[in-house]
Amino acid sequence: MNKKITKIITASILSLDIQDKNLAEDLNVEVTQTKNLSHGDFSCSVAMRLSKVLKLPPLDIAKKIINAIEIIDGIERIEAVPPGFINIFLTKSEKTQVLKKILKENNDFATEIPGSKNSVLLEFVSSNPTGPLHVGHGRHAAFGDSLAKLLRKAGYKVETEYYINDAGRQIDILLISILIRALNKLEIKSALPRACYQGEYLNPIADQIIKQYKNLLASLPVNNFLKQDVSEDVEIDLAILSIKNEIGDEMFESLSGEICNITINMIKEDLNTFGVNFDHWYSERSMINNGLINNSINDLKKLNLLYKQEGALWLKTTNFNDDKDRVVLRDDGRSTYFASDIAYHADKKKRGYDQLINILGSDHHGYIGRLKAGLSSLNFSPEDLEVVLVQFVSLYRGKKKIQMSTRSGEFIPMSELYNEVGVDAARFFYVSKSQSQHLEFDLELAKQTNNENPVYYIQYAHARICRVLTQMTSQTMSFEKAIAEKNLDKLTTKHEVELIAKLSGYPALIKQSAHNKTIHTLANYLHELAQLFHSYYGAETFLIADKELRNARVLLIQAVKIILKNGLSLIGVSAPSKM
Repeated sequence: MNKKITKIITASILSLDIQDKNLAEDLNVEVTQTKNLSHGDFSCSVAMRLSKVLKLPPLDIAKKIINAIEIIDGIERIEAVPPGFINIFLTKSEKTQVLKKILKENNDFATEIPGSKNSVLLEFVSSNPTGPLHVGHGRHAAFGDSLAKLLRKAGYKVETEYYINDAGRQIDILLISILIRALNKLEIKSALPRACYQGEYLNPIADQIIKQYKNLLASLPVNNFLKQDVSEDVEIDLAILSIKNEIGDEMFESLSGEICNITINMIKEDLNTFGVNFDHWYSERSMINNGLINNSINDLKKLNLLYKQEGALWLKTTNFNDDKDRVVLRDDGRSTYFASDIAYHADKKKRGYDQLINILGSDHHGYIGRLKAGLSSLNFSPEDLEVVLVQFVSLYRGKKKIQMSTRSGEFIPMSELYNEVGVDAARFFYVSKSQSQHLEFDLELAKQTNNENPVYYIQYAHARICRVLTQMTSQTMSFEKAIAEKNLDKLTTKHEVELIAKLSGYPALIKQSAHNKTIHTLANYLHELAQLFHSYYGAETFLIADKELRNARVLLIQAVKIILKNGLSLIGVSAPSKM
């Protein structure tokens, strides 16, 4: 109905005596569902925007639009109210059509035609494989996976990707950290450089390396890698060089690859338990080995966008609205992370995706300009890339805020959080607040089994409906759909009217949330829908003697059940039938 109303209002505007017809044709007419039902079912504010151009009071313009509208079936009346809103009231029959539609389409209700919109490559999490995912990564995982489901619901063709940073200095540091730990386990005592990774999670990795490379480790000489007379960075670089010289570059790379495989499998298992599975795992190491970075640099050379300065090779990213030029090759010939980013994002576009969406931590805000500049430099549109920033998570145990650090080993693993509160609660809480806002994760609230816990509250609404339907069967009553559909006009109580209106807004909510890349709006909607149902449950009896009203009410709560289950599935939360 929203589309139909938009169409008749647009047609009415075009029929008016407006000198600038281009203005009228280009006008974006927006019709939204009202929050206050006394103001109608839908409302439009286009008259207030037109008044600035036509130099007429918006209320007068609204009245002109209404007078020119051709009323269609399903509309009871249209009113113009100050300061210039156009309010549309639907007939009772039209309002209840949504219930029939929900029951007919079930889980497909509010689903756009698959692939009717852009193809999207959605990259998220992409944490360095230097250890388990922590609670901060959990927010990215929950948000990204939910966004993928939401976009698919809205008609986008979506594929998800995890970019594995399995090359570079941090992986070298991880290798040294594990090798030295393995040596110490074999009682080949060696001090750990200050920059090394720490934490108990390294022990099982070191144990696996010992099983596979015990002879190699036993042959290594005992070295003191701790050198207090140099900086932390120089110290770790000397340790890396020393190990490379001892075992050779080929063995160093082999060990590095094996350790990355172990940590990546840990991450995959963790995400799988959390209900997150990626379509693609994209290896930086493979990209380097396949020559994609060199190819991109050669392409940039041909475009005359590179220059040398102080031995390094720079890209003229300032030509593409970046705040400064960026290095792509260091003075020692090694490519930079930015060079990898350019090659990676160019490859994304070459794989044929219309739109690229990257979910990054809020501390990566400065990356947006350079990523877009990198795409632009290779003649791709920077508008094809959208970066969604996700704020940090603070985890509280009582009043104590727990600090997280992948180096010190004091971080809280994501698995520890979802094992404590459950996957459902963890996923819901992660997306319950806008990703642009800092999230304080309340562990105690997430574990509660009462109405204070929002995910429990929503799931309980679904379970309550299931219980009513089970009771109906046990009382030898059957749901008669034909009788229900004929008597939907009997749903006249305040709770019933509000529930029907809320259900009607689900398609628009899906469309808007997908467009805005927000998940908390869906979480809030489900909580509000559950709240309306619980109030209805407390105020009315469903399994009554009146056969006509009983069936109408059962149809209504079945529609609520379908939307609750569908909405929860989009955020990766189950809809239990018993609680």
